[in-house]
Amino acid sequence: MNYVTSDGCRLGVDIGGTFTDIVLVNYDGRMFTKKCLTTHDDYSRAVIDGLKEICLENSIAPSQIEEVVHGTTVVTNACIELTGAKIGLITTKGFRDVLEIGRGRMPVMYDLSWTKPVPLAGRDMRIEVTERIDSKGNILKPLDLAEAKAAIAELVSKGAEAIAVCLINSPKNPIHEQQIATFIQEHAPDMHISISTEIMPMIMEYERSSETCLNAYVMPLVSGYLSRLRHNLKATGTMGPLYIMQSSGGMITPEVSAQRPIEIIECGPAAGVVGAAFLATQQKISNLITFDMGGTTAKASIVENGTYTRSPEYEVGGGINRASRLLKGKGYVLRVPSIDIAEIGAGGGSILWTDLGGALHIGPQSAGSNPGPACYGFGAQKPTLTDANLVLGYLNQNYLCGGELKLKPERAFKTLEAEVAIPMNKDVYEAAYAAHTLANSHMTRIVRAVSSERGRDPRKFWLYAFGGAGAIHAVGMAKELGIKTVVVPPVPGVCSAYGLLCANIERHYARSFSQRWETPILNELNHIFELMEEESVSTVEEWGGHKKAVPKMDRFVDLQYLGQGWRLTIPAPSKKLSVKDLQLLSQSFEEEHLKTYGHRLQDYPITVHSLRLVAKLSAKHPTRTVAETKGHLKNHGSQKIDSRRAYWGPDFGFIDTPALDIDQLGKTPLEGPIIVDTYDTTIVVPPECSITRGDWGNAIIQIGNKEV
Repeated sequence: MNYVTSDGCRLGVDIGGTFTDIVLVNYDGRMFTKKCLTTHDDYSRAVIDGLKEICLENSIAPSQIEEVVHGTTVVTNACIELTGAKIGLITTKGFRDVLEIGRGRMPVMYDLSWTKPVPLAGRDMRIEVTERIDSKGNILKPLDLAEAKAAIAELVSKGAEAIAVCLINSPKNPIHEQQIATFIQEHAPDMHISISTEIMPMIMEYERSSETCLNAYVMPLVSGYLSRLRHNLKATGTMGPLYIMQSSGGMITPEVSAQRPIEIIECGPAAGVVGAAFLATQQKISNLITFDMGGTTAKASIVENGTYTRSPEYEVGGGINRASRLLKGKGYVLRVPSIDIAEIGAGGGSILWTDLGGALHIGPQSAGSNPGPACYGFGAQKPTLTDANLVLGYLNQNYLCGGELKLKPERAFKTLEAEVAIPMNKDVYEAAYAAHTLANSHMTRIVRAVSSERGRDPRKFWLYAFGGAGAIHAVGMAKELGIKTVVVPPVPGVCSAYGLLCANIERHYARSFSQRWETPILNELNHIFELMEEESVSTVEEWGGHKKAVPKMDRFVDLQYLGQGWRLTIPAPSKKLSVKDLQLLSQSFEEEHLKTYGHRLQDYPITVHSLRLVAKLSAKHPTRTVAETKGHLKNHGSQKIDSRRAYWGPDFGFIDTPALDIDQLGKTPLEGPIIVDTYDTTIVVPPECSITRGDWGNAIIQIGNKEV
């Protein structure tokens, strides 16, 4: 085979619940995309198969791939499905039941069916040891070495695959945790170890215990997966370095990811926001709300002035619905920095069902990739949102993934009628439209969670829609929210995979620092920041740089009013702080508090809770955004049609709707209804809207036929 000449290329791979998305970008500016069904029995199989196919189809040698950036749902699925390792916890005497007690919060009042998340370490796998360190770091009781060794031996005998160690006040003095870690390495050298002061050296016992146990719970799984993936990549001839996306939006090496897997739990959704923010910057769009709808979930985030925000804490697993921001206690707590994303179990593969009263529901159960929606023809007996959209005429049955996956509308009609239309006593088209609009209504909740619940008016933002199903539902959602402009990026169905290639290498550091925000703390404050900066420079080789690399440092402080339960993260100057800086940061905190919560407290004491540092190394980014998708219809034997009959609700009924290719759009607005078929998504433009093509290949939809 004659391979194309190139200076090399980079590969982004994102594993979703239904599809595994692949983007390959040449340094000469060309970009190629691929969607494959996710292989849940072995996620790496879809990665390798997709890599081989995209290289073969575009005459690119795997050896030309100089870098692979990966986002995976492996950790998320393990937390949701509780399929992690059997773990043990060693803790201070008297703190055995911290995981059981938790925060003492119920996410839903008066719900007698609710149960707490199951502790990841069962009570028989939680062992106490004698030791005690006070809040200043002084040793009150030395570690009982015999008890520690006996605890390790007991956990090994009970079949522990990983051991978490979390002792009281260890962030002030980690010596006892370090001693236990040494004993584990000596007596069980193959054991996975998670030490709280290495994972999250911050106060608050339940939160630190939760983080340490969750890290141990997924360590064996992630370590094995990444090792297998690297081996399989090398077997294809792909010898470039592998990086893993973090929940925070930066990428890190597999070695660090294997030791700190809790940092990559929300990497897929984070990559989509990073990609959207990068593309929006190129397109001169400053303020946007991202909407990412895939096969299993829908996610939303906010970008202001080209910058996405990070949340210092979130919960994962336990059926968590992150759209309910004020309802704590449904999942496992993590204080790992994450892009502020709200998520709900509503995707293209979400199963439609009715209750005993005939009321319609969507998800949170998903058909995934196997059996997938009924229209995939893989044997599914339950209808999904994708089936409803196919019945409505929005989807081209011959053109999913460029024609690689032929849809079977008769199966969609049959299951939707039997499972939804008849129980609701409705026509099948009415039932399908009800499902479509109900999904829109559900998903507006996540947009409000990152906008109005954060003191932002969604009407002042553009809605940036991507994911395989995002452009199908975006306009309906925008109408409900009062948003006037919807943007669909040039690679909508694989935007998360594209976003992987827009990230920088990053490491995040955090230290507890609970003090009044006053002048006397200044020297200690600067000293802790200096220590974190020294650590980032000394370890730069471990997290993806080289010995002489100098990372860019961004500082943050977590501030709150005295006695307040929650805090806000405020950017701090990247220099030695002065008394004036303390005053300016106080003002920034109060302004953000007013914007977020609608009020501020005049002359009320402020306290600092923790200090944060983000160290960054710049990576190569794509130089253009228009994918090489021409010829997909021809190559896959699909017949492109000029129109199809679509149902637009009771106000408009059925309309023979133009079905265009993305390249048929231009600067002149086209009035809806219009359907635009692309390789990786379908853009749905309802009546009373218009669509144009932007300079960077993005589609711009105006609501109400009014240009902004």
